[in-house]
Amino acid sequence: MSALMKISCLQMKMELGNPSENFLHAKQMIRRAVKEHPDVLVLPETWNTGFFPKTGLAELSSRNLAEVKEHIGGLAMEYGVNIVAGSVSNLRGGKIFNKAAVFDRKGACIAEYDKMHLFTPMGEDGFYARGDHICVFSLDGIKCGVIICYDLRVPELTRRLSLDGFEMLFVVSQWPRERIAHLRCLTAARAIENQIFVVNCNSCSAADSTVYGGTSAVIDPLGRTLALAEETEEILSAECDMNLAEEVRGSMHGFRDRHHGLY
Repeated sequence: MSALMKISCLQMKMELGNPSENFLHAKQMIRRAVKEHPDVLVLPETWNTGFFPKTGLAELSSRNLAEVKEHIGGLAMEYGVNIVAGSVSNLRGGKIFNKAAVFDRKGACIAEYDKMHLFTPMGEDGFYARGDHICVFSLDGIKCGVIICYDLRVPELTRRLSLDGFEMLFVVSQWPRERIAHLRCLTAARAIENQIFVVNCNSCSAADSTVYGGTSAVIDPLGRTLALAEETEEILSAECDMNLAEEVRGSMHGFRDRHHGLY
């Protein structure tokens, strides 16, 4: 197994409340991105509906990830690439979830995650149901986790994942331009304090009065930015040397030196 993992973030524009157009656009971006032979492709948060239509959301949502598995899982199998398929508005059991899905190189859906921390300042909790489980999975032998946007502001979640020994965190988001400095600080902080790679794929759309800020990034366990996008649509790529996480944990003993009796 190579120690290098090439990641490509699809910082895509999307149309609020237009899933058919957004699916088409996502598939077009995936077909462009695979030409550079990445190991993992990453999509942003709620790319099927945008974040988020307050009228007709149930009708616009995916049904049990059926369309995502067919189209995005199908492309993962066709091109032999891992896809962290961002998140989508997903209807299941009469409730709408902000759900992430992960596909391996064979197109199998190997992980699903429902956003646990809903963004109450924009009323997300009034439209979506809250998730109740964490998500850890392996891609090409690398232990990974995924969280969604506002989850990033709750450091306990990432620390809980890191205690399971994961090496790479995918953060899929719809983070607004006006708070983009917070996104950059928080992703770097999670990388440093947990000694992991953090891959953030943000959107760059405008939805009603909110403009989302792009600047997707790949950050190493020392907090160094390996790649940083602009604010407009682009495919951002970086190679991660996965040996670095182990080296950092071997030289900076934050986990070993924790006061286990207190926290």
